[in-house]
Amino acid sequence: MKKTVYNGIDNIAAVRGMLSGARIGLITGPTGVDRSLRHTSEIIASLTRLTALFSPEHGIRGENQAGGGDAVHRDPDTGATVYPIYGSVTAPTPDMLDKVDIMLYDMQDVGARFYTYLTTLTRSMQVCAARQIPFIVFDRMNPVSLSRVEGNVLSERFASFVGEYAVPVRYGLTVGEYAIYINEKKHLGCQLTVVPCEGLDRRLYFDDTDLCFVPPSPNIPTVDSAVCYLGTCIFEGTNLSEGRGTTKPFELIGAPWVDSRELTARLSRYRMDGVIFRRAFFTPVYSKYSGERCEGVEIHITDREHFQPVEAGLRLFDELRAICPEMMITQGIDHLFGDDKLRTEYIGGERIDAFLTYNENRLRSFRDACFEYRLY
Repeated sequence: MKKTVYNGIDNIAAVRGMLSGARIGLITGPTGVDRSLRHTSEIIASLTRLTALFSPEHGIRGENQAGGGDAVHRDPDTGATVYPIYGSVTAPTPDMLDKVDIMLYDMQDVGARFYTYLTTLTRSMQVCAARQIPFIVFDRMNPVSLSRVEGNVLSERFASFVGEYAVPVRYGLTVGEYAIYINEKKHLGCQLTVVPCEGLDRRLYFDDTDLCFVPPSPNIPTVDSAVCYLGTCIFEGTNLSEGRGTTKPFELIGAPWVDSRELTARLSRYRMDGVIFRRAFFTPVYSKYSGERCEGVEIHITDREHFQPVEAGLRLFDELRAICPEMMITQGIDHLFGDDKLRTEYIGGERIDAFLTYNENRLRSFRDACFEYRLY
């Protein structure tokens, strides 16, 4: 039976008094909807003065591919001016904030440190703090459960728009909890209010609930793609296809020069729980190897509770590096992984084993540090 969950926007009555008569700015995207799928921008415009919309990567309505965003324009549904805060401008500017008395944030994250919406959130909190503009986050559950943390804890020497703070890949917090945590730990000084979810259990995946799933970006079309993304986003820093341009982004990994038979044989030796790697053949219609036949693997999740996507991604990465001399790795992978050691030190199964063991203590420390900021 599906669990009934209400996101923060479904409890807008909790802050309606704060919004009355104020000029409202709203940071949102296609996932900013209530239970009936009414867009948050329309809800706010019907209640008060929505004067500015701020558009992240992929745009207010979600039509833009990775690396794309909106241009300045007037939103036809609400009449508010839309300002892009992705690309050359990554947070509202003073001129934009001249129209805003209170800033709202309502966007679905995917539960991964390198998803750009987290940096959009915290940079926007910082500029609003500097202007003493109150900041309200309508909390949302993540597509992936909050029951685990996984992956390398970012070294802040490698801070970028795909990760600014020392958190692991799978950080195990809602966006509201993350905002509270960073506001406190990094002393942002933001006048922060979080409107919480109701009925949220930390073990839930999105499709365990009665909520309708709206893709947070064009290449996260399903909950399983979000789970795999935790482990396979690192392939963006290589010349392998991460499945963009197919119907299985982040679940398909390959290239024209991969030997899928040898790859699956090598992966089978690890006997990883909750996953099967199947030999796969695919032809992307855009992005890397558009129109070319690729060979590799498809990741089939058989048990989410036991599947560890970050470890699976690291094993897959390491085996491809071992058997594919054509594989190229860019320094961009350092920002995704959170330091340069995957590229320079964690090479070979034993080194990956050692990293996973060493990293457990860091993950435990992060979990402990976050505990007091949990809302659920």
